[in-house]
Amino acid sequence: MNHIAQTDPDTSILAADPDWWRGAVIYQIYPRSYQDSNGDGIGDLPGIIDRLDHVASLGVDGIWISPFFTSPMLDYGYDVSDYADVDPMFGTLGDFDALVKKAHALGLRVMIDLVLSHTSDQHPWFQESRVNRDNGRADWYVWADAKPDGTPPNNWLSIFGGSAWEWEGARGQYYLHNFLKEQPDLNFHNVDVQNALLDVARFWLMRGVDGFRLDTVNFYVHDPDLRDNPPLSNEEKASSIAPAVNPYTFQNHVYDKSRPENVDFLMRLREVMDDFQDITSVGEVGDDQKGLEIQAEYTEGTKRLHMCYGFDFLSEPFPTGPRVAEVIERFQRLAPNSWACWAYSNHDVKRHTSRWGLSDAAHRAYLALLLSLRGSVCLYQGEELALAEAEVAFEDLQDPYGIRFWPAFKGRDGCRTPMVWDNAAGGGFSDGKPWLPVAPAHLSQAVAAQERDAGSMLHFYRAMIAYRKTRPELIKGTFAFDVVEDDYLAFTRAFQGRRLHVALNLSAAPRRVAWPEGEWHVDAGAPFEMEGDVLPPWGVVFAQG
Repeated sequence: MNHIAQTDPDTSILAADPDWWRGAVIYQIYPRSYQDSNGDGIGDLPGIIDRLDHVASLGVDGIWISPFFTSPMLDYGYDVSDYADVDPMFGTLGDFDALVKKAHALGLRVMIDLVLSHTSDQHPWFQESRVNRDNGRADWYVWADAKPDGTPPNNWLSIFGGSAWEWEGARGQYYLHNFLKEQPDLNFHNVDVQNALLDVARFWLMRGVDGFRLDTVNFYVHDPDLRDNPPLSNEEKASSIAPAVNPYTFQNHVYDKSRPENVDFLMRLREVMDDFQDITSVGEVGDDQKGLEIQAEYTEGTKRLHMCYGFDFLSEPFPTGPRVAEVIERFQRLAPNSWACWAYSNHDVKRHTSRWGLSDAAHRAYLALLLSLRGSVCLYQGEELALAEAEVAFEDLQDPYGIRFWPAFKGRDGCRTPMVWDNAAGGGFSDGKPWLPVAPAHLSQAVAAQERDAGSMLHFYRAMIAYRKTRPELIKGTFAFDVVEDDYLAFTRAFQGRRLHVALNLSAAPRRVAWPEGEWHVDAGAPFEMEGDVLPPWGVVFAQG
């Protein structure tokens, strides 16, 4: 690596706890859109530092920061050209060190987004690899000869549209890119590539990070025989998390991702993390056919990843009682000794307020559900304000995914618009022109306005997170369903002899609680109210037994 880690003393108030991540609530920050400190219209690390008090006030345990590494920004940081430096638009390594120092002083752990499956085509590794077939890094990326007729080596497709192969004239070969053609895939069958990426992890661990969110963690390894992916049935296509307009959904991606050899690298990565104190990891698993199985495989035992999350609750299907039960029970069956991480929104999907058409009351009920599931939780910036998906005009789009498939799929910009801090025209995000327009509909929901309203969503998030911390059953307890209906869910969490019954009315009509056998006492400390045994519309009850 080209940079030396800082050795300034840490002012952390964090107690040593290797198990801190179990049941943790992690707040995702998309740095381009959180807070601009210099008026260029792009959020940055000093801006995040300025707003960390807001994050700490939520009561969360840590933050996950989306990529801020040096990048040409064709995929907005997920195309890395230098793993060991901060892109100047976001600040400097010194700014990052200051961010970690302040976060730790506020009691917040810091996780960063590692993008290991691919780099930018501007990365020096690829610039060397593409020159010819016999240089020192010739085998660091996935290269393959054309078929006799000049067409790509196989039928693999890019998530962003078209073939996953791009021709490189200098080598006379194709290279693999699961995303943009400017994002070539690294060759994990080469141990030198693995070693270099493990050095990247060590570099950031030495700078004091507390863990990693691992982007596209099941994309690392490809089939070395480059076999064609088989097609999906129409029924299987309908379950895809990718937009139906994308031909990527036509294939069963058994050869271009989710390969069994991936586990070997994850075990090597875990060894590196275990050399440092109190580190965790959460892998992003994107797979339509066997996502939960992969999550189970990647988190089995103590030598792989700590946690994974999939797109079960980040997808379009409305989380009815049976839908929630199906996901939770299947994960518990596949991975009884593993730990999950659950989320409703992030930087890649339509905000769940809009995706599921949630009213204010429904949003609160589903937050209570999320914070009551067995596992850890990721919240996405602006979720605490109940922000809806923003409407972004085509001429304002930045996301290459949306531009490619507009208007059938509008891309990811609608969930990436700037955070709103006050109701001024720029939302308090920037003194300049924001890189994406601030959504006018968001201004009335700004942090400043919700701070003044004791009944606001912001205050409810704080109350619900605070309540969760008072109940160890919700953080680390066992989980068992009691009642599962379309519009009603009830389950019991238990920990060290204590039991907590949770019942949720997932409808706009009152509902009588179906109490389990035994004596139960409504917990007055929970941020919900009810009369007698009747739950109001979208009501929730927590009861001790």
